[in-house]
Amino acid sequence: MLLVALLLGAFLAGSIPFGMLIARARGIDLRAHGSGNIGATNVGRVLGARWFVVVFLLDFLKGFGPVLLGGWLLGTLGRMDAAPANSASWLGVALAAILGHVFCPWLKFKGGKGVATGAGALVGVFPALTVPAIAGFLVFLAALRLTRYMSLASMIAATSVPLFVAGWFHAAHAGWVPLRTDSPVEVRHMLPFLAFAGAVAALVVWAHRGNIARLRAGTEPRWPKTPTTPTPPHPRPHEFTPGARATRQDP
Repeated sequence: MLLVALLLGAFLAGSIPFGMLIARARGIDLRAHGSGNIGATNVGRVLGARWFVVVFLLDFLKGFGPVLLGGWLLGTLGRMDAAPANSASWLGVALAAILGHVFCPWLKFKGGKGVATGAGALVGVFPALTVPAIAGFLVFLAALRLTRYMSLASMIAATSVPLFVAGWFHAAHAGWVPLRTDSPVEVRHMLPFLAFAGAVAALVVWAHRGNIARLRAGTEPRWPKTPTTPTPPHPRPHEFTPGARATRQDP
């Protein structure tokens, strides 16, 4: 019953359409503007970078909070040597939060791309997926800086996380990471987390299938560079607006 409650609670938390609600509070139907998506990226395009940050953080927290709570209640938080069945239950909570965002029941099961909520869910699986998620975020920043395609950077970051999971568990198995464990970290401990990271990566890529088509067609919008405030033009000497009275006489 505890697991069922956690799964349902995580799905409902993930389904809160923060981007849609914030845009509607400002008199905008987000589905009729930009890409029509309710995620943070489209909010940034329509409302500006400040609101992108707000929605990204809110979407991140609705993945992070239920997963952290679930790990604590299930007794798996802080462990990389939990029994694979217990880890799978915990990861089911994380997946439920992501699915709630991607398939929002309040919007006819059409939601966001799952990037921010997925990042929050990954970080919440401490420590097994926290470090790989942070490494994936650094990959995201580098890819975004190089390409300025938010969608492409998101997919590159998502697909890099399984590699970081494998490397992180190898480090734990080799004893390079100080952890509280009752038994050595083995491959069997890693498998549920590796499968979950791969499933999340596949889900993110699938959710970006429209972006992939636009990337191939060359019509995908780039993330704007930091805007600069233009300097107002100054009138040249002795240049007067028609109809204006001269204030001094030329010699």
